[in-house]
Amino acid sequence: MPAAFIYQIYYSSETRNALDEGFIGLDNMSNARPDWREYWPIRTHLMGCALVEDAYYGFFSPKFKSKTGLASGDVTAFIREQDQSADVLLFSPFFDQIAYPLNIFEQAAFQHHDTMRTFQDCALALALQVDVESLVMDSTNTVFCNYFVAKPAFWRSWLANCELIFDLTERATTDLASRLNQNTNYDKRGAPTKVFVIERIASLMLSTDKRWKARSYNPLSLPWSNAPIAKFRLEMAFLDSLKIAYASQGHSQYMEAFYDLRKVLGESLREK
Repeated sequence: MPAAFIYQIYYSSETRNALDEGFIGLDNMSNARPDWREYWPIRTHLMGCALVEDAYYGFFSPKFKSKTGLASGDVTAFIREQDQSADVLLFSPFFDQIAYPLNIFEQAAFQHHDTMRTFQDCALALALQVDVESLVMDSTNTVFCNYFVAKPAFWRSWLANCELIFDLTERATTDLASRLNQNTNYDKRGAPTKVFVIERIASLMLSTDKRWKARSYNPLSLPWSNAPIAKFRLEMAFLDSLKIAYASQGHSQYMEAFYDLRKVLGESLREK
């Protein structure tokens, strides 16, 4: 089995006591920067510890089990199945939220209508000449909640990208920084937009840089969201398959079929 170091973050006595014993506890009890959510303890660990090359590392939130239904044994078993050719292993729940939107940025914009321009400006800040509104993403390269395991090379690149966002946000001297620091609706309370940007960096890397090889834990077997579209399970599988086919073959007809099917689903939902 490839070496694996899977951490689970805790920030209170309650979350510490609820840790999966098969994961390594990552102490965030001081919670020095709650505005950055999980990025702060992940950042602190990556900057302060040497990583074993070719080993897999992961940093999961306390909600990993409730969101994915997976325990440490399931994660370990999936890692054991690998031949180490994959740089990144994905454990993303909410398949409908991957299949129905064009990409993870549109998925966020469905819920937070003011975020797309911020996502695009962040891509430019990372020197990526990509239109995030038209970028096609699917279950092979979409990460939710930072639920991924990766080798050090990917983590170093991920951290470098995240630090560019971190630095411009901390300086707070630009309009983009102001937008990143603004709260957007989330979980009845709100969270800074920068948190949702950081959570999408891994997906952006996987969908724009072909050197990274990823494998997904069967997303159809993980929990779906409670959105109305989640009841159209067969259609969601078709939508995702059409995007995968387009990414593989490049034929525009696949995306035409994707939009046609999505239009039919949208009309069905509006009628109900």
